[in-house]
This record gives sequence, structure tokens and C-alpha cells, in this order.
Amino acid sequence: MNRTYYLGVDGGQSSTNAMIGDESGRVVGFGRGGPCNHVKASEGRAKFTGAILGCLADAFKQASLDPGTIRFASACLGFSGGPADKEAILRDLLRADNMHVTHDAAIALSGATAGDPGIIVIAGTGSIAFGRNARGETARAGGWGYVFGDEGGGFDLTRQALRAVLRHEEGWGPATILRPILLKETGASDANDLLHRFYTTDFPRPRIAAFSKLVDIAANAGDPVAVQLLKEGAGELAAYAQAVRHRLFLDPDPISVAYIGGVFRSRILLQRFRAILEGDGQICVVAPRYGPAAGALIEAYRMAGLTCALSQVPELEK
Repeated sequence: MNRTYYLGVDGGQSSTNAMIGDESGRVVGFGRGGPCNHVKASEGRAKFTGAILGCLADAFKQASLDPGTIRFASACLGFSGGPADKEAILRDLLRADNMHVTHDAAIALSGATAGDPGIIVIAGTGSIAFGRNARGETARAGGWGYVFGDEGGGFDLTRQALRAVLRHEEGWGPATILRPILLKETGASDANDLLHRFYTTDFPRPRIAAFSKLVDIAANAGDPVAVQLLKEGAGELAAYAQAVRHRLFLDPDPISVAYIGGVFRSRILLQRFRAILEGDGQICVVAPRYGPAAGALIEAYRMAGLTCALSQVPELEK
């Protein structure tokens, strides 16, 4: 008997994940490849192609499927940085009756809510909120990049921490243990040295964003400056969610707001985020049900007019 297969792909700044499902919603194959978000960069197209083919090869192997014989009924692929420079390449790499290429927030929402209406707030290196209501209408807030936006994201938290250290070192801000923590972790001699290091290619944005965990460490040690930075970040992320809410949902509607990204590992930030949003009793802040690759697969089923409850989803996508 010929089986019908569907494909979901999550392409991000750190990895690319592919998930193959059958017509019942059962995940039959999962694969992982390298990052694929910079197509226009030097050697970007080759890296993008390698990441896609690599994760697909792993997924086909796990599913015991021959890549040369499979044409997907539908495929949904979501990417950090959006779809504009990727769709043409993908049509040369994949065989699918229907293909939809979108942004990473859309598939993150579908995974987090298992396809139901709601809002997702993503806070990793950067930040964005994205929502969809029962009518299929969508809205976003944030996601404007590290220069003009990304409030509450990892890069922004590290930037605010360094600004606090600079203010203290120059004598116009309160003392904070963020100074010795940041200097120790980076090997910098003082805040000015650290500032100049952050401007070099040795410290790309994801590396700088990763230092945001030090803000949480300082806050848990009782540093009031770090605590305030986390609470301000939570407020900005909550403001993103509220902006999307007011554009998509009527006030009496109960709304689920899911969260995803490394910034939310901070207990202090997550508690503040939850307290702000759940204050009026209309919003319920929830952990994501599935990851973005599962969300892309759910969207692939939706494209085919199917509503499937996923089964055998890999643990890292739950």
C-alpha cells in the first residue's frame, strides 16, 4: 500500500530540524542538520543546502524511506530570517505537491499550541511575539533586530548588563556584581575593555546573547540591578504579547500565551512575565506543547486539509 508523507522543517541560527509524518499524524522520521539562516552570506547557499539535505537524510534514514521515491503531499518550512531568499532554493531540493515557506515564529506558535489559536513569545538571541486567532488572522510585535528592537532577548539583556557596569565604573550608577562576573567570564580587564571586545568579530551576537545567563546568576545572588534588568525584560516581552492580543482577540476571549527561548530559563523573568500577563484573568501563560519542527509538520497537515493529533514526537520536540 502506498503511504502518504508530510514534512515539517525548522531552520534556525543553531540547527535545522526535519520531521516526517504519515497520514495518521505519526512521526516516522526526525533529522538534524547545521544552521541555515544566512543564505546571502559568504558560502551561505552551500551551507543552507547542506543543512537541509543533511537533516532530510537523517529523517529519511530513521523512517526507513528511500529519498528518491518520496514526494511529500505537503511540506512546511519555517526559517529564522524569513523565507524570501530561500524558497527558490528549496524548490530545487524538495519534491512536494504543496510547499509553504514561512518564518520561524509561525511554526513555533503552531508547535507551542498544537495548532490551536494563541500567542507565542520567543526570547532567544532576539525576541518576537506572534499570534493567530480562530479566524486565521495573524499579527506580530517585535523581531526588529538587535539595533532597533529585540527587547527582552538575550542580546538585549547582555547589552543592558554592560551598560549598568559602565555606569557604575564611571561613577553614575549603582554598584552591581555584574561587573566582576562579566569580566571573569570574558577575560576583560575592565568594562571599557569588554565594550571594545564586544564590537569585534570574536563576539558575534549569539555569543554575546549567551552571557545573558550571567544576569540571572547575579539576580539569584541577590543583586538588585540584575533583578531589575530581568523584570524590565519580562515587562517588555509581556508588552509584545499584549500588543498582539489587542490586535487579534476580543477582551472576553480566553487566550493561551506560550513562551520559548533561553531567556525564559530565568525563574525570576518567567515569574514576572506570567504575573503581568495573567493579572486580568483572561490570559493563561503556558509552556509550549511541541517544538517548532513539530509545528511545521502540523502546518503541513493543515495545508492538506488534515487535523492530526501528533504521535511519537521526539522528546526534544516536546
